[in-house]
Amino acid sequence: MEPSMEDSGVEGRTQEEPDHRQPQRETIELPSLPKRLVSVFVSPGALTQQLAADPRWLGAMLVSAVVVGVATALIPVDLFLEAQRQAAMERGVDFPELPQRMRDLMRFVFPTFAVLSTVLFTFVFAGLYTLIFAFILGDEGRFKQYLAMLAHAWFIAAVFGLLVTPLRISTENPQFTLNLASFFFFLPDGYFLNVLRALDLSQIWATLVFAQGAHAIDRRRGFGSAAAVGLGVLLAFALVAGRFM
Repeated sequence: MEPSMEDSGVEGRTQEEPDHRQPQRETIELPSLPKRLVSVFVSPGALTQQLAADPRWLGAMLVSAVVVGVATALIPVDLFLEAQRQAAMERGVDFPELPQRMRDLMRFVFPTFAVLSTVLFTFVFAGLYTLIFAFILGDEGRFKQYLAMLAHAWFIAAVFGLLVTPLRISTENPQFTLNLASFFFFLPDGYFLNVLRALDLSQIWATLVFAQGAHAIDRRRGFGSAAAVGLGVLLAFALVAGRFM
């Protein structure tokens, strides 16, 4: 006589309630690149949590670099050359008059340099933040995660750089930015005002978004302390840049 299902208890449990079940993992689906670039403005908190789980960086970095390159290409070459001429005169150095062929070449050199420098500085700053947060402060973050946060956060500065391009052309100042010096116009010209000029408002915004990302990477790192570190790095570079402005 063949045993019934009720008699074979082990086989019955095997068919109805398997002993070995695969646990279902909750996954965070990363939005498409256009949605991420919008979210960096409207919902950075949710975006940084998604990037912490899936740190993609290449697309955002390339878009930011292209936007910076386009903004640079829209500025007439003569404005860049005049700015370099003025800087050379302040140092007591003669700035040679460039032939037309060289001027035409500069139309491609300046945007290309802007694109490459954006990519380079993204990697450099990501490495610097990884050194500070992961190695010095002991956060559980990886270079790829900080790179993804920075690549998306810097899209803010790239967009604002494009938006102020008409002001750069109208003021004949290719380095024009919206910075903290705009609120302290009553101060005398000097080193302190130069430091404030180097503190771009869009860069400050981007740094705060990155700080939210550092908090998402390691929840033990509070947003306030991450923002203090990020703004401290930004201020350190401003203190150096103020000497050369």
